[in-house]
Amino acid sequence: MDIATLIGQFGGFFWMIIAFIVALSVIVAIHEYGHYIVGRWTGIHADIFSLGFGPVLYSRLDRRGTKWQIAALPFGGYVKFAGDANAASGVDGQAMAEVADDPVARRATMHGAPLWARAVTVAAGPVFNFVFSIIIFFGVMVYAGQPSDPLTVASLKALPGQETQLREGDRILGIEGQEYTFFEDAVSWALTTPPPSDGILNYDIERDGERLSVTGPFLAPARIGNIVPQSAASDAGLRRGDVITHINGDAIVAFLDMKNIVESSNGADLDLSVWRDENVEQLVLTPKRVDEPVPGGGFSTQWRIGIMNGLAFEPATETVPVVTALTRSVRQVGRIIEGSISGLGHMITGAISTCNLSGPIGIAQTSGAMASQGAQSFIWFIAVLSTAVGLLNLFPVPALDGGHLVFYAYEAVTKRPPSDGALRILMGIGLAMVLTLMAFALGNDLFCP
Repeated sequence: MDIATLIGQFGGFFWMIIAFIVALSVIVAIHEYGHYIVGRWTGIHADIFSLGFGPVLYSRLDRRGTKWQIAALPFGGYVKFAGDANAASGVDGQAMAEVADDPVARRATMHGAPLWARAVTVAAGPVFNFVFSIIIFFGVMVYAGQPSDPLTVASLKALPGQETQLREGDRILGIEGQEYTFFEDAVSWALTTPPPSDGILNYDIERDGERLSVTGPFLAPARIGNIVPQSAASDAGLRRGDVITHINGDAIVAFLDMKNIVESSNGADLDLSVWRDENVEQLVLTPKRVDEPVPGGGFSTQWRIGIMNGLAFEPATETVPVVTALTRSVRQVGRIIEGSISGLGHMITGAISTCNLSGPIGIAQTSGAMASQGAQSFIWFIAVLSTAVGLLNLFPVPALDGGHLVFYAYEAVTKRPPSDGALRILMGIGLAMVLTLMAFALGNDLFCP
């Protein structure tokens, strides 16, 4: 291995770690700030707000008496409320501090505050994660826009050996004699319809107010629009914008051709001819078995190489209405939560592989891969991860926020909190469960294919 390769690998590893730290730090800061600000609103004083653990690198004391600090180990954080070592975040499991006998001072502590105040303070962390995700999804949707109606060519993509009569600004009125003015309808047709052998389609268009019939490339060619991190395509070195021209010597015209070959490969190696920057390169990749959610619930196991289709042209976009963007953002968070819970349930029952659970190494690799695909992809990934972190913290496991909420529910019903002895035992069990899950996920990162 030469020096250039070593430097390249080190540089990739360095930026992967930076991306992981940035993503995790933002998510943790939002989560802990939720605990802090809602605690402050309900009258609970915060002694420390820490981003990270270990030796303190920087700190300052604000006018309310809260110490804000950045610690050396950027893999988490916590809020230490008055009278409690770390009740809101449930991270370190330290012994609870003694609270003052003064009723006013006691009201400002985590243990002396009313039950409702403690409950909303603990729940605020995950809620802030969900709201943060919704805000990001909303912002990205508004910034990126949506394909205009009617479907309009914004820019044409280079494809090997194909000429087109389409021009920028053409408004698509129909394809192959069928009306396809909506983006979703046209793409759905192209992803499910076998292409002609020459890959050429007849388009009905409007250009400068005149209706014309022109020829152009198949709408969904075997062009890579995006690459899934830690996928076969990523491992093989495929890039966004690559066009697959042949697989095992067979000509590939459309994305559907490639999809059919991959799904029927049974995991065998595939020899690819790839058109990249007007040159043809030869690559070999091995499809991976992937568990995918299906409409109506459940999962389907398929052979996949981890690419998303690109189109023959970039569609023009228009602004997404605010209400539409907000509704879609909320639904996106809901889909992530639903998919995560369903996936965990299917892993527990053995319906899908436990290798679907990623640990810190897998998350770090995905962070780096998404950052390499651009700021928008990375920001979207942060939103997805924020939702996952919020959901994880709501699990009814002692030492997590959900565990504390279970304790508060018990107190609401019985009118008394669990005993100190029971809390110590349950917190120890919860911590052991969390550490076991982390170790299992780390094992997946190291040993799963």
